[in-house]
Amino acid sequence: MHLVSYLPNDTSGAPVRLGARLGDRVVDLAAAARAAGTEPADDLLTLIRGGEPALDAVRALLRGELPADAVHPLGEVTLRAPLRPGKIVGVGLNYVEHVAESHRTLDTEREVPDRPVLFSKPATAVTGPGQPILHNAELTKQLDWECELAVVIGRTAHRVAEQDALDHVFGYSIVNDISARDQRRSGQWFFSKGQDSYAPFGPAVVTADEIPDPQDLDLSLRVNGVTKQDSNTRHMLFGIRRLIAEISAGVTLEPGDVIATGSPSGVGAGQVPPQFLQPGDLVEATIERIGTLTNPVVDAR
Repeated sequence: MHLVSYLPNDTSGAPVRLGARLGDRVVDLAAAARAAGTEPADDLLTLIRGGEPALDAVRALLRGELPADAVHPLGEVTLRAPLRPGKIVGVGLNYVEHVAESHRTLDTEREVPDRPVLFSKPATAVTGPGQPILHNAELTKQLDWECELAVVIGRTAHRVAEQDALDHVFGYSIVNDISARDQRRSGQWFFSKGQDSYAPFGPAVVTADEIPDPQDLDLSLRVNGVTKQDSNTRHMLFGIRRLIAEISAGVTLEPGDVIATGSPSGVGAGQVPPQFLQPGDLVEATIERIGTLTNPVVDAR
């Protein structure tokens, strides 16, 4: 299932709704549940916490007859970030070619890391499809992009073995790990990775059953229609099983947490000459089987 959070375009000030995307339609899951006489999940985090029984209930709803008022054309809704994660764990230097370009342009180590390089992004950095990436010229002149597969945790993971790691995954999405490179160079990691709007997330969370092999997904990123990144998740240095095992060895992962699994090469700092985002740019991050996450860059003033 492609699960989304959305608002009908004809509403104002209403709470975000939980939906399932079926092609060019979005089904209001709460409305469908009420019509079927069952208890609705009001948001994606509640659904995740409900586990497999909650997912089975949604599947049953979608197999049945849907009331007309529960179905919206995709063009008549506005998608939002699927959820607000409790925490976002970022992974640096997780593709070999990105290690090389980072050493060349960002003064990182030449050697390939022997364990995952981890950092965090605050939940306040999350922004949704179509929402702006804020360019604050007082804080950065080097605003950069990174298309990354996002892993959404479904079950609490604490000291999980690699062979059991995927049992803790609810689904997959896209995170654009926006970065202020000059802030990182000055030692300000939090401002480099964590400013408001630095975690575009969406457009949907695709349940794990629809992506049996997350280590074989094409991913790409375009700026103003020009392809900047083009790779496949098979090129990760540390796959998702290893990442969950490594992170959960010291930090408990909870339902709704997100792991941003790292960026392939082709970031702005690695271009010749370097290229950085400016107000007016349009960024499109695409991952096979998930979709495209599109965000404009706007002046933060």
